[in-house]
Amino acid sequence: MVSDNTLNIMKKEIFFILLLSGSVFTCLAQEPVAQPGQTPPQAQQVIGQRPPRGPVPGQMVGKDVPVHDPVMIRQDNIYYIFCTGNGITVFSSTDMKNWKMENPVFSQAPEWVIKELPRFRNSMWAPDISFYKGNYYLFYAVSAFGRNTSCIGVARNKTLHPDSPGFKWEDMGCVIQSIPGRDNWNAIDPNLIVDESGVPWLNFGSFWGGMKLVKLNDDLKNIAYPQEWYTIARRFRDPFTDDSNAGGAEIEAPFIFRKGNYYYCFVSWDKCCSGLKSTYKVVAGRSVKVTGPYFDRDSIDLAKGGGSLIVKGDTNYVAVGHQAVVSFDGNDYLVYHGYDAHDNGRSKLVIKQLAWDKGWPAVIP
Repeated sequence: MVSDNTLNIMKKEIFFILLLSGSVFTCLAQEPVAQPGQTPPQAQQVIGQRPPRGPVPGQMVGKDVPVHDPVMIRQDNIYYIFCTGNGITVFSSTDMKNWKMENPVFSQAPEWVIKELPRFRNSMWAPDISFYKGNYYLFYAVSAFGRNTSCIGVARNKTLHPDSPGFKWEDMGCVIQSIPGRDNWNAIDPNLIVDESGVPWLNFGSFWGGMKLVKLNDDLKNIAYPQEWYTIARRFRDPFTDDSNAGGAEIEAPFIFRKGNYYYCFVSWDKCCSGLKSTYKVVAGRSVKVTGPYFDRDSIDLAKGGGSLIVKGDTNYVAVGHQAVVSFDGNDYLVYHGYDAHDNGRSKLVIKQLAWDKGWPAVIP
């Protein structure tokens, strides 16, 4: 019998598949696409598919931005959002308020993805963007239906500006892969953190045995040797749960942010991707070391179920989660998606400034 939480994982993956068909509001099929500097063509209906209902490349979407699993970065005076979608969806803005849809990162899946996941449909999940040693690195996840048959890949670009002569995404292949029956963790929801010594680490995970942290080589393409792995956050999982089953530990989307003397680990708890029935929320803990342990306000280890609430659903959004934290001009922001209580639970972009209360993050209403 399939467990309720495995069904929740399956719902999440069905949700992403629907993104591809254009039957949901958000990151949609984006072919054909324009070349840099050209006016994008109108989206054409593919035989056997519905026409897209959401924005197309080149379209201004204003403040009501349909996203799932957003992350944000700024180059020069342009802000960019990367999120789950067909080939990885991208939006740009000059003010963090009015957004334009750009061409996707990938027009087709990298060859290695098709080899590892023959039934892959080009929906790439939960990207993470960082500037590291002169280049922009985009981590992303690909997965198979209902299992932890998952891979984290990485792509590189010299610039994020599509009209720049040097703009070109170079896929660098698979960094980490989880295999059902072998691994009690899931290789999705990646986030890069560089420690105070300049050492890169990748944290990731969803359900199963919790959120993992592993040291990377300087090229960000491979795990460093000798390998160093840590479990930085998790929730209770029945120890007799089969490794192929997601289990009852509703936790995912780790994001580590360094501020002052602490590393802060933000994670999402509970049910995502269920529209008005979603219960997603964001909790956090902190540590003096990137490897943890991370403790919440009550000194409970995140790896033992701890987590202090940062933000949850309200009258505007029934649930919120899959967060990222960014800093611009001395201000820190929490970026996440919320399920709109007034629009049938559709997932939309939310950006809130963070304040700090005695060393703990708090969302400014």
